[in-house]
Amino acid sequence: MCNIFFAYKNHPKYRLIVAANRDEFYERGTAHAGIWGDAPQILAGRDLKNGGTWLGVTKTGRFAAVTNYRDPFTPSGELSRGLLVSEFLKSTQSAEVYLKNVALNARNYSGFNLLVSDLNSLFYFSNRGDKIKELDKGVYGLSNHLLNTPWRKVERGKEALKNILIKDEVTKENLFNFLADQSPAKDSELPDTGIGIEKERILSPIFIVTPIYGTRSSTVLLIDEDGGVEFSERTFRNGFFEGEEVNYNFKIEFNALETK
Repeated sequence: MCNIFFAYKNHPKYRLIVAANRDEFYERGTAHAGIWGDAPQILAGRDLKNGGTWLGVTKTGRFAAVTNYRDPFTPSGELSRGLLVSEFLKSTQSAEVYLKNVALNARNYSGFNLLVSDLNSLFYFSNRGDKIKELDKGVYGLSNHLLNTPWRKVERGKEALKNILIKDEVTKENLFNFLADQSPAKDSELPDTGIGIEKERILSPIFIVTPIYGTRSSTVLLIDEDGGVEFSERTFRNGFFEGEEVNYNFKIEFNALETK
């Protein structure tokens, strides 16, 4: 997952609104979003290489998502970052406790940004940052640097989401529309993450298209104040829509909530 835009407790109807793109090599094996056979409380896509996921939600309202932190000069970690998401979704620990345990072993992973919510709270942690943060109400953007780093695509996505929130009705179509933005940043707006200006240009849009790598899926998640969940995923290859849209709607099982 390389772009996550989200509004937390910032809308009268929805406690959480998420619009996210996952960027990956096209050849990496991936399962579309669905209910996991070995963990039927989880709704998420799945990385078929290591078994984790980049974004998911559970029947009890737990939510988690991860992005890579772009740092080509640091050795790769031994463990898959996607497992940070799936293990939280399987857990009954509170978001804060879970992240405290993750922080103890953070060196075992390549650079990551991790969002976790147990419905009662939303937390952020990066093993390239300095501490675990509980997030207040607001609109946020996360790409391949720290939360709200003002990269051009992060700012564009946040601005688009804020404009949507002004309207009474938030629709998945409005969210998917801005996730499809292929506008590149100007050279003067590009970050310098150590990969060279040509690659920075290629990776600067919200939606990325190259012959071998790009946006594989777009996901929209809406959780309303009454516990209603709407989850939609669209998958792509080389910039073209691939397959049917995946849609799930359900009510959070509040009586099943258990955090430690």
